[in-house]
Amino acid sequence: MKILLVHNFYGSSAPSGENRVVELERDMLRNFGHDVKVFERHSDDLRNMGGLGKLKGALMTPWNPFAARALKELVADFDPDIVHSHNTFPMISPSIFPLLEGTPRVLTLHNYRLICPAAIPMRDGNVCTECIDQKSVVPSLRHGCYRNSRLATIPVATNVAMHRRLGTWTKHVEAFIAFSQFQKNILSESGLPEERIFLKPNFYPGAPRRIPFDQRPDRVVFAGRIGAEKGVDDLVDAWLLWGKDAPELRILGDGPLREKLQARASHAGNIVFCGALSTGDTEKEISKSKLMLVPSRCFEGFPMVIREAIAFGVPFGVSDIGPLPQIAEDVGGPIFPPGNPQGLKDAAQALWQNPNLLASISRTCESSFEALYSETVNYEKLLEIYRAAIASSRTQKRV
Repeated sequence: MKILLVHNFYGSSAPSGENRVVELERDMLRNFGHDVKVFERHSDDLRNMGGLGKLKGALMTPWNPFAARALKELVADFDPDIVHSHNTFPMISPSIFPLLEGTPRVLTLHNYRLICPAAIPMRDGNVCTECIDQKSVVPSLRHGCYRNSRLATIPVATNVAMHRRLGTWTKHVEAFIAFSQFQKNILSESGLPEERIFLKPNFYPGAPRRIPFDQRPDRVVFAGRIGAEKGVDDLVDAWLLWGKDAPELRILGDGPLREKLQARASHAGNIVFCGALSTGDTEKEISKSKLMLVPSRCFEGFPMVIREAIAFGVPFGVSDIGPLPQIAEDVGGPIFPPGNPQGLKDAAQALWQNPNLLASISRTCESSFEALYSETVNYEKLLEIYRAAIASSRTQKRV
């Protein structure tokens, strides 16, 4: 099968799960013998332009005829069986979808950008679904949801409103990929055709090298951006409440709250900030842990760190928000209220004091990986989605 992947790579200054997913799926498809090309743009190109880059990005976001034309020329030359898009923001834009009529189109929904100008339904540290509930971008303009700026919000809000009105998502995409039933429900309630939304979680490639549970140090890990949306401040406060009897907590990553939280935890003695690590080093840290905590305050997609925890047989606990509880329930992991350090501490402490249950969850994670999150299983799911998109495209041609 000839497959054309489309992706606007996010800036290299911060790790991106979306970028990693695209690279993994590209390599997977090639490993299974498919002819794969990538149409790509890089946000770094805009950032290197300074103020001019910001202006160009704003103009490109709703509609970029130049990217659409370039992609159409590549499609004419390559003649793919599928065009699979991931992120079109800001340099590609949804303008590509109407111009690819006749070629089956698939779009992976890494976030909620199609219906929420901020992409993550969150404002002032709390979940906000005003634009989703009202099917209107007016609240985002009023609050300045994108980068806390009304001016910066205008192009992304225009993007949402324009393509809702044009029917881009109902007319010009044969199949959407969501990571969870929770995400699918929100997107379908917002107007996307439910029958075209397929579920496919992230996967871990190859055979993970697992460390036997009883050979791991007594260590808990968090991996991700150290920002308000990830609930890292709740995690630090939970450890301070737990006190000196708490196991070592290793916090992997960087972000706007790191300096403040590192100062708050400086006298704890059992909280270690490791900074931003490479993908390989992050995976090693996770694999050596006996518990991972995901205290998010926002609607996640399918965090890459959870994929890694399952692959390495690391028990994980999550906040009770978005799709996270369902993922944790599948392996028996603890669930705690979001934005509640006491609740987080109680849940983590209760599990930590039951080592037999921890070890049991570890084994369940390993079994779950083989059944749901391996590369082979994921490839079969992706191929099924491609076949459905091709069948839908052929039906539309006959009509």
